Amino acid sequence: MSFKSIAARLFAAHIHRKTAQWSNHPVRSQQRVFDNLLSVAENTAFAKAHSFQNIKSHQDFVSQVPVRDYEDLKPFVDRVVAGESDVLWPGKPLYFAKTSGTTSGAKYVPLTKESMPEHIKAARNAILSYIHETGNSRFVDGKMIFLQGSPEMETQNGIQLGRLSGIVAHYVPDYLQRNRMPSWETNCIDDWETKVEAVIDETLPENMSVISGIPSWLQMYFERIVQRTGKKVGEVFPDLSLLIYGGVNFEPYKAKFKSLIGRDIDSIELFPASEGFFAYQDKQSEKGMLLLLDAGIFYEFIPADQFHQENPPRLTIADVEIGVNYVLIISTTAGLWAYNIGDTIAFTSLQPFRVVVTGRIKHYISASGEHVIGKEVEEAMKAAVAQHGWIINEFTVAPQLETPDGELPYHEWFVEMDEIPIQESLTVFKATLDLEMRQQNSYYDDLIKGKILQPLKIKILKTGAFQHYMKSIGKLGGQNKLPRLSNDRKIAGFLEDYES
Repeated sequence: MSFKSIAARLFAAHIHRKTAQWSNHPVRSQQRVFDNLLSVAENTAFAKAHSFQNIKSHQDFVSQVPVRDYEDLKPFVDRVVAGESDVLWPGKPLYFAKTSGTTSGAKYVPLTKESMPEHIKAARNAILSYIHETGNSRFVDGKMIFLQGSPEMETQNGIQLGRLSGIVAHYVPDYLQRNRMPSWETNCIDDWETKVEAVIDETLPENMSVISGIPSWLQMYFERIVQRTGKKVGEVFPDLSLLIYGGVNFEPYKAKFKSLIGRDIDSIELFPASEGFFAYQDKQSEKGMLLLLDAGIFYEFIPADQFHQENPPRLTIADVEIGVNYVLIISTTAGLWAYNIGDTIAFTSLQPFRVVVTGRIKHYISASGEHVIGKEVEEAMKAAVAQHGWIINEFTVAPQLETPDGELPYHEWFVEMDEIPIQESLTVFKATLDLEMRQQNSYYDDLIKGKILQPLKIKILKTGAFQHYMKSIGKLGGQNKLPRLSNDRKIAGFLEDYES
């Protein structure tokens, strides 16, 4: 065992003890974060506009600071972007994480000297937590991919801006630099398909032990390795022992990944975003990710089924329950206040607090009042493929309301897989999937029983259909994620042309 491997185990034990100190006292940890946020920001423009000096409790905070998404917070962010100091947080940010997709164009998420280290610490501690639990530290001597967006940045009014993953590339610690792949030059390639080929060129000769990225990128990378070599990924990289992923549920990809790799390997799930690093998987044997309660983020939780009410309840960590779907609201050391990041979560444990990401509050199907969410379609698909042994590449779901006269509306599932099933198998699978959906969502079940909806239908797509869609909207690769479901036909309209 190398010195680096031994040192990793010792450091992992130290971090485990530190993690226990705050995770064993969750309410106290969050109260400390809450008090610190208000104290440090008390002289900012936002604090003055919302009378922070009068806030003595969480209930005061609720009455003074409304929940906002990016569009609502944008007037304050625009002042920061223009170069003004002390607006949302003391001073100016170190960076802006620039993302796209909002109704007003580019989105600039501030990263401060207080918030940026928490991103790095959380990613590090996720790996150390795994080492402490499993004792596996051998992988630290192999090569590791932490694929990021381009680390090249622009400067605007004295503040650097780029994609979060590219910004993080500047913080890779020295002891990982020799092991880290791909090269800086390859990471700077903008075109995603060109970049993947360059990554493969660099990694094929190496002893890869850890590969990190979102599942859709990993799948593309693995598929092209298999195409090039004619071998399973596990044969190409015999020391590959760990996948690190985040952003989407891994379960729909699990069977496909086992097929591509040729064997099971351990994995670590992360819950990062430009707005903060919220959770990571701390136990291989437990469902859910450890919610980070001492990382400069104060959390509030709004029950998703009450979110659109005029004054929905805003709960703290002391009030949540297992299994309830909550909209995640954050206040942070980056100056985001009662900020709706758009994700929904559910708790799987309260000792310690672990969560799963259940979807996006804007991503749902409720064309007939069923309010189906991402977690439900993923759980239904997971159960159906387990029963039938199918291997799914990707899928999404949309409502179909424009049906021929006399035909009921239905949910249409667009599914991509390598082997096209015969019609008889597809019919049986469809019945299983619909039954699983009815068990996941009682409103959907009632609508089927009441002859408001007919059972779902499936369209099998040609290989590469989803990659073509993501490329068509300029979001192929990187940290971009395909919506698992939508309440309109925008994605469906594109995919219809790729029916097999």
